[in-house]
Amino acid sequence: MAWARWGCCPWLVLLCACTWGRPKAANLTREDVRNCSTSPPYIPVTAVNTTERLTALRQQIQMLNLSAYIIPDTDAHMSEYIGDHDKRRAWITGFTGSAGTAVVTMGKAALWTDSRYWTQAERQMDCNWELHREGERGNIVTWLLTEVPVGGLVGFDPFLFSIDSWESYNADLQASDRQLVSIADNLVDLVWGSERPAVPSQPIYALQEAPAAGSLWEPKSGQRCRTCSPQAISLNPAPSILSPGLFNLRSSDIPYNPFFYSYTLFTDSFIRLFVNKSRLSSETLQYLNADCTLHMCVQLEDYSQVRDSIKAYASGDVRIWIGTSYTTYGIYELIPKEKLVEDTYSPVMVTKAVKNSKEQALLRASHVRDAVAVIRYLVWLEKNVPSGAVDEFSGAELLDKFRGEEEFSSGPSFETISASGLNAALAHYSPTKELHRKLSSDEMYLVDSGGQYWDGTTDITRTVHWGTPSAFQKEAYTRVLIGNIDLSRLVFPAATSGRMVEAFARKALWDVGLNYYHGTGHGIGNFLCVHEWPVGFQSSNIAMAKGMFTSIEPGYYQDGEFGVRIEDIALVVEAETKYPGTYLAFEVVSLVPYDRNLIDVSLLSPEQLQYVNRYYQTIREKVGPELQRRQLLEEFAWLQQHTEPLSARAPRAASLVSLLAVSVLAILGWSA
Repeated sequence: MAWARWGCCPWLVLLCACTWGRPKAANLTREDVRNCSTSPPYIPVTAVNTTERLTALRQQIQMLNLSAYIIPDTDAHMSEYIGDHDKRRAWITGFTGSAGTAVVTMGKAALWTDSRYWTQAERQMDCNWELHREGERGNIVTWLLTEVPVGGLVGFDPFLFSIDSWESYNADLQASDRQLVSIADNLVDLVWGSERPAVPSQPIYALQEAPAAGSLWEPKSGQRCRTCSPQAISLNPAPSILSPGLFNLRSSDIPYNPFFYSYTLFTDSFIRLFVNKSRLSSETLQYLNADCTLHMCVQLEDYSQVRDSIKAYASGDVRIWIGTSYTTYGIYELIPKEKLVEDTYSPVMVTKAVKNSKEQALLRASHVRDAVAVIRYLVWLEKNVPSGAVDEFSGAELLDKFRGEEEFSSGPSFETISASGLNAALAHYSPTKELHRKLSSDEMYLVDSGGQYWDGTTDITRTVHWGTPSAFQKEAYTRVLIGNIDLSRLVFPAATSGRMVEAFARKALWDVGLNYYHGTGHGIGNFLCVHEWPVGFQSSNIAMAKGMFTSIEPGYYQDGEFGVRIEDIALVVEAETKYPGTYLAFEVVSLVPYDRNLIDVSLLSPEQLQYVNRYYQTIREKVGPELQRRQLLEEFAWLQQHTEPLSARAPRAASLVSLLAVSVLAILGWSA
């Protein structure tokens, strides 16, 4: 999944520093659909009246002698997705888009968001709010310097700021004689009061063995600290602060991710877990301390006590190791600088990025079942789109349903990107029940989706066309495919960073003056987050190592017409080379064929053709038996048809009817 928001792995990776995607250039002078200058002002009926909310917030601001208050769009763990309980910016502004920062002064209220959300913001915000069509931090600071007097105080919740955000705002404001002030009690929460959604209370559970698949997860010997959290801070031998998933526990506090709100202080003399204790069953409590000895048993403290506990611990003769990239300022400000041991990423994140052999096997198995769900969906689309009865939203719902029917399913891993025609040119578009397009045989369709399973997390993108694509559409698709192939079949030295090889995914597009403006890949977890930092192909990612999983997802987007993205998940493995040396390669574990209708075989080299045909043979070997076992005759026939070897002349594949007959015979023979 290409990201625009990039909160890579929530536990958490906020902005997963992950903002690969950048919004396309847009008309900054376009007129607001609101007309706030008339009397009375014209406001869309969809706008939310925020007058009382802002009045109450300004009372809090005034009591603290602040000139302004910043309201980011994240939670205390810098999650990519946030729960209803943490949607403070949405509540105070009325704007529900996934990206934006609000600032409130005694006289004004302003929202900054990118071009994806301008129309939505105009329709949801009343005239109390200014909409600023630039989302950069520098623009917010410029506005603050205009609105906040010299010597003024700008408040913020330290748990909603990364260290980097704090340093940037603080430096700019201090240089102009304004002060950034950390306010531990969130002012929006105080105003929201009883209307605020309840804190999640679902049970927290430990992953157990599955009846038919053996143990779904076992911590590595002597290690329980495998978490998907950038806020996870670890150490050896110094004490450390770690975040949630660390004991192989799961819950559902965050949309699309099996996490629960918690912190852990992990030291050489004790382990302290900060969590809502009432959510832990007696079985989970027993699991936590099943193999512990003496002081290394897990001590439970309430989630709200984390600041006091860390502050008290930091007052002793200790040193504390943190990863600065995804630690919030709320933790950072408690630790004296002389006691900090800082790395860009916590060692927990780096360790978690490399999967052991069991984790690798589990992820491979989840991708086989996931392929079955995606193939069922593509077969269904092929039959039903021509009737005109399928739209982007209903299609996405059906795909979620197919995944939900797979063994060990635990829901989608992110909001499905189901985009037809010109909507596919928006790299991160998702339909809604109210706003969507019909799927058509005359247009390209892009579906980027993934699932959470007890044994793995998946993410795959396929682009298809059921009619007659234009020559340019076929060329664009094929060049994107070539980029996917060339990176997937690359052999490279061990410890090479992803950014050093990322251009292989773009070269075929660059050759003809085309490009895409999002990242080429991201890490992925085992029943954790779909965007798992710090693996990937950006400059800030760590070097590739055996056992890492990453997506490979080049694309191309023709504004107002169509979009192409082809995404696979790949495991980093040791490469077999003619001469001795330590080299790595990728093993693709996604198992869904590409769209033959969109491939211009004449653009593929013999080596690229050979790669695709070997990949298709792998799909037949791994997914075919599963379809046969489940008596999915039509899907098996489709698979056979769509994995026929490609050749330079691309002979026409056999008809689905004839292949269905062959498939029936094959299944009968297999069952016998």
